[in-house]
Amino acid sequence: MLPCPLPLYAALLAVAFCAVPAAAQIELETPRAGWNSSGVVDKPEDLAVAYPPALIDRGQQKYRTLIRGHLAQSGTDREPHQLVVNGNPMPLYTGEAGRFARPYAFGVGSNSIEIRDPEGKQRKRLQFYEANPSKTQAAIRIVLAWDDNQAELDLHVLTPDGQHAFWAEPVLTTGGGLDVDSVDGAGPEMFSMAAPMHGTYHVFVNYWGNFGAGGYHFDESTRKKPVTTAVITIVFNENTLREKRETYVVPMRKIGDLTLVRSFIY
Repeated sequence: MLPCPLPLYAALLAVAFCAVPAAAQIELETPRAGWNSSGVVDKPEDLAVAYPPALIDRGQQKYRTLIRGHLAQSGTDREPHQLVVNGNPMPLYTGEAGRFARPYAFGVGSNSIEIRDPEGKQRKRLQFYEANPSKTQAAIRIVLAWDDNQAELDLHVLTPDGQHAFWAEPVLTTGGGLDVDSVDGAGPEMFSMAAPMHGTYHVFVNYWGNFGAGGYHFDESTRKKPVTTAVITIVFNENTLREKRETYVVPMRKIGDLTLVRSFIY
């Protein structure tokens, strides 16, 4: 790692990051290091650097942004790089030009992004502080990712009052729901609640279908892998001193599989 040339006070203001030398040829365009406040016009000259508009906004879902950048080589013809956001790992598949754009819902407080090469070596890292005063901390956050960019997996969460959050009903009447419903690759899908009711929650993963040049389909013969591996991370009290996380690895073997990952009492 190269030392940061900033004096201490500037480093604290910018929440600056140190990257590997340019030879790594990895660009991370958004989000930026520093102080971030979602929804503000992007002004690089200001200390309060904001995200660009979330181009993937769907209906009532909000507070999402794109993690966007470029790798020198496409991940389509070899093992992909890995994107690790706040400790949550997921494969980083790219297009033919090596570009990537992954949706994510960042919580209030300190957030981190890492890009690791296929061998697991860190190639890029940044931290930033999300300072949007209209956001509240997520008491429950559930993140789903998987290792096949042609498979479409869906996150389903059943709440104590009998509501069912999934792609067709992403927003709960009691608050919370799906912040991110990834429809074009290996995730993530994210469920968040700031003020959960007490009771039992059930977390499911469904292997819904596959995705190809012609769109979504249900042809098993086109699969690249005999087993798609899903990684589900449940985070309680995110970005606080009481944060607790659980990670589950679930094999998805065929289209239509519906797996109960975890039932927990909040």
